[in-house]
Amino acid sequence: MPEPASNPGEVTRLLRNWQSGDAASESKLFELLLPDLHKIAAAHFRRERQGHTLQPTALVNEAFFRLASARKVEWQDRGHFLAIAARIMRRYLIDHARDRPDAEIVPVADFPESVRHRRSQLEWAIAIDLLLEEMGRSFPKQRTVVELKFYLGFTDSEAAETLNLPLRSLQREWFLARRWLFERLNGDACKPADSATSE
Repeated sequence: MPEPASNPGEVTRLLRNWQSGDAASESKLFELLLPDLHKIAAAHFRRERQGHTLQPTALVNEAFFRLASARKVEWQDRGHFLAIAARIMRRYLIDHARDRPDAEIVPVADFPESVRHRRSQLEWAIAIDLLLEEMGRSFPKQRTVVELKFYLGFTDSEAAETLNLPLRSLQREWFLARRWLFERLNGDACKPADSATSE
């Protein structure tokens, strides 16, 4: 994945200023993050079928308007912001796919053979979205790692830098989050992944 278009430290500063009501920071923030939003949309559409009735620009616009109305969210940093953007785009695609159940909106090949063929593509997307919501309630950092790695295509090093984590800690979070998701998608009852670094 190419180097991030925005500077993580500057984005964090702008997010804090934006929360305080600084309109100039809002404008600068979205100017900096627009290339990142386009990358997220492009990553989603690489998994979509050809001839999709939506275009990446529609995803960017949807994310932009929803994010712009969420100034009061307690934004943590650039990684948190991009993870929320990815979540918004994913749900927008899920809503669209309800009318087009053949839509390929999750990278099924990334999961084990034992769980790939149990559901339709739409059922997969909804199931994963619900599981990520469940994970996020107790382990928000792990959910953000999944979103950065799974949906945005960040490398381990990029995700670790974005979340300000040591590389080994990031890799542990990613391992625990994947194991939890795989077990749940296989229908195994389990407790949320334990993690020393999760919030």
